[in-house]
Amino acid sequence: MSNSFLIILGIIIPLFAALFSYVCRYNNNLRDSFGIIGGLITFVISLKIFHGIQNNEVYQITFFTLFDGVDFAFKVSALGSIFSLVASSLWILASIYTIGYMRGAGEKNQTRFVIFYSIAIHAALAIAWSGNLLVLFIFYEILTFSTFPLVGHKQNAESQSAGRLYLSILVGTSLIFFLPAIFWIWLKTGTLDFQDGGILMNKFPAEYLSFLIAMLVFGIGKAAIMPIHRWLPAAMVAPTPVSALLHAVAVVKAGVFSFLVVVVYIVGPDFLLQTKSSDWLVWLACFTIMASSIIAITKDDLKARLAYSTISQLSYIILGAALASSLALKGASFHIITHALGKITLFFCAGAIYVTAHIKKVSDLKGMGYKLPLIFFAYTLGALSIIGVPPFIGSWSKFYLIMGSIEREFIIVAIILGISSLLNIYYLLQPVVIGFTQNSKKEIKLIKAPLTVWPPLITGLGCFVFFFYANYFLNNISGVIVN
Repeated sequence: MSNSFLIILGIIIPLFAALFSYVCRYNNNLRDSFGIIGGLITFVISLKIFHGIQNNEVYQITFFTLFDGVDFAFKVSALGSIFSLVASSLWILASIYTIGYMRGAGEKNQTRFVIFYSIAIHAALAIAWSGNLLVLFIFYEILTFSTFPLVGHKQNAESQSAGRLYLSILVGTSLIFFLPAIFWIWLKTGTLDFQDGGILMNKFPAEYLSFLIAMLVFGIGKAAIMPIHRWLPAAMVAPTPVSALLHAVAVVKAGVFSFLVVVVYIVGPDFLLQTKSSDWLVWLACFTIMASSIIAITKDDLKARLAYSTISQLSYIILGAALASSLALKGASFHIITHALGKITLFFCAGAIYVTAHIKKVSDLKGMGYKLPLIFFAYTLGALSIIGVPPFIGSWSKFYLIMGSIEREFIIVAIILGISSLLNIYYLLQPVVIGFTQNSKKEIKLIKAPLTVWPPLITGLGCFVFFFYANYFLNNISGVIVN
């Protein structure tokens, strides 16, 4: 099997999963199996590509020319191999979890749900393996439109309002800022191809680079930097499998991945360091980290609290990209993996609590720790990883980000990252403390939904186990760093 065929197969498998889910819509078990099968196949492909990139193999294919200097092409980078491995592996567990959640919660229109879920994974993999910035943009938009029906899945007034906000912000920012930035780059360089070290050095005027960075970071709305963040908490009205998709598997990861790709393969870390054109973004990212953490503390709704946590954690990645040093970029790249694993665990647990006990609020978790021990155990593992406590995988990416800020002599930034971790401890572990230390006078009847329990246990344990295998991923990430 050729390397180019692997790319084609990996991208179309999720579309086949969507198609077969529709064909088998009257057989629920068969319909729901295609997400798991598709996830397994794409994971094997992504793993093979990941190892191939480590061995300096080339994975690329060109279909046709869009216009002068820009082809409709795919070429897997070291960073892209990491993102595709995250998306495909978590799709397997998310598919299993979706079966338990959607049936346990009695959700309607489940066929439509799994179809658009698969299409979203297709778009995420195409983004990961894009060969140039315009192809990335095309599938970035496809990802937005394929997840829009998922956000508004419940079809009530609240979900429809959230869907409109989701679409208007993400499409609006991409058309107003992202697309013009892409054409500005093309006009100055004559190409949009991703290249190690970037393509702007000696071709783009340094005095305008800060404006270009602003257009890109605000145009890539999925990265949820403040003030382009309101869509993310609003989207929490969707079923929890959508929240997992938004926060861990595809959507926000596509956002921060896209910005990292721009910094590493378009702008170039060396060009950023020379001009210091992204130093202003360092402080905006720090503000987003702190402000969203403080807001998270005030939220009693568990999913809303986790949503603001995601906004904060995404800005860790934006921060690393803005610092542009080798250690900071390594930390930002690795944080795509560590945050995905930890945050999907937390959202899985939030959904499991809702399905089994119909509880949404943190204040209502009194005594639930003893009634749902496995769920709370998994939640604790995910929370400790997000906080950055060794020996959990999240501690590695935070370590590199702190060292990267010191490398750039941003000592205040390192302090802010430390304070942020302290805030993480409060708002992420408070549900656990309430669940085990306070008693509830209410009698809650629990519903058994085992398929919502095992996926977070697996991802939670992964947060611990992968701490000891960090170099497995960091070896590929080292190929991202060239400065």
